Amino acid sequence: MNCIIIEDEIPAQKILHNFIGKIPNLELQGTFNAAIEAYSFLSNNEVDLIFLDINLPDISGLDFIKTVKNPPSIIITTAYPEHAVSSFELDTIVDYLVKPIRFERFFKAINKLKARQENHLEEENDAIFLNVDKTHHKIILNDILYVESDRNYISLITKTKTLSFIDTLKNWTEKLNNNQFIQVHKSFIVNVNKVDKISGNTLFIADKKIPIGRTYKQELLSKLKIT
Repeated sequence: MNCIIIEDEIPAQKILHNFIGKIPNLELQGTFNAAIEAYSFLSNNEVDLIFLDINLPDISGLDFIKTVKNPPSIIITTAYPEHAVSSFELDTIVDYLVKPIRFERFFKAINKLKARQENHLEEENDAIFLNVDKTHHKIILNDILYVESDRNYISLITKTKTLSFIDTLKNWTEKLNNNQFIQVHKSFIVNVNKVDKISGNTLFIADKKIPIGRTYKQELLSKLKIT
């Protein structure tokens, strides 16, 4: 993994240099005293991981990451534990290390990142290609929110796209035959991992209200371990 350090304190830089050198396959590509200094480097180089301080000159680390398109994984390094909750609102943040950083805590953060990457690879492998309008779209199964049927048409919905095509819900019940998906209505299959809440005979995924058919409700509650 290629990594960089964005940290304005020299002692902290030296500690991170030392720790990074102890981890096989972790390659330090650069050290920057301010986030702005790292911006052009990130624009022209592929980086897997940033060790990022929060309190930096000109712009905070957290505000800076929000400006980076497709940011890499982030491990926060800071003397201020009170920012932990807000920092984890960013999906790219893997861990939050409070100074003074001990090596065993640093090593734990790296292992946490490796576990996340392995899970992501498994998700990438668990994918299908869907031919819609003469274009093959890669769909990672875990990204599917729900599948909706309307007569002879199927709409497959993820967070980022909706694909509509001619097919039947029965075919998709067979294609999505694993513990992650369940039919909840004559017109809907849902990803149980994406269900936000259930109220009466309605479930919610993102902002979508999905009806629960009477004959499907008990199996849904059982799968969600609701008693």
